[in-house]
Amino acid sequence: MDLFSHSWTALRTAVAELADEDFARPSGCTGWLVRDLVCHLVIDAQDVLITLVTPTDAEPTRDAVTYWEVADAPPAGDDPLDALIVRLAAAYEEPWLLKFHLDDVGSAAGRAAGLADPALRVGTRDVVLTAGDYLSAYVLEWTLHHLDLIAHLPGAAEPPAESLVGSRRMLEEIAGAAFPASWSDKDALLVGTGRRAPADAERAELGDLATKLPFVIG
Repeated sequence: MDLFSHSWTALRTAVAELADEDFARPSGCTGWLVRDLVCHLVIDAQDVLITLVTPTDAEPTRDAVTYWEVADAPPAGDDPLDALIVRLAAAYEEPWLLKFHLDDVGSAAGRAAGLADPALRVGTRDVVLTAGDYLSAYVLEWTLHHLDLIAHLPGAAEPPAESLVGSRRMLEEIAGAAFPASWSDKDALLVGTGRRAPADAERAELGDLATKLPFVIG
């Protein structure tokens, strides 16, 4: 629960520190500007709030790792929901409105997470898992999107070290294999999820794991 709070707070702080002109820069998400990604984070925060108030008596069907589904290829940016996010983000017009909305809804999501019973069973996306597992899964979401947010913003604050460590560990569980120990957690996440292609030397270090890349989670 603490890791959720740390990663989410760091991400919201990074957004709050953006200059207005940064919202028009590209993000690490294909087809999305930074403003589009921030709008997506507002939707994510709403999802967290909705899920934490959707309890169920059913037995869990997923945990923090199996919550994520692996796609065959990175998104092309032309998915209808992706396109909707772009239109919603443009409707804000002024960056401060997006910042305000994320701070408002995001703060509420953070408070709800802090109050949640980790053992509570919740339903979302037609699956059941404990609130603790659900929030743990979102550490990976926040960490990857933090990297997406700052992809073209040199000097911007990176995700907390503990978030990178935890997210790498989760990605390795999803992959069923470990990335080279010499790699930084950031590089393992970027290459592992297809956010950048491995260099020739990196590909050689990966061995058979290189044939399985990327692990596109969603």
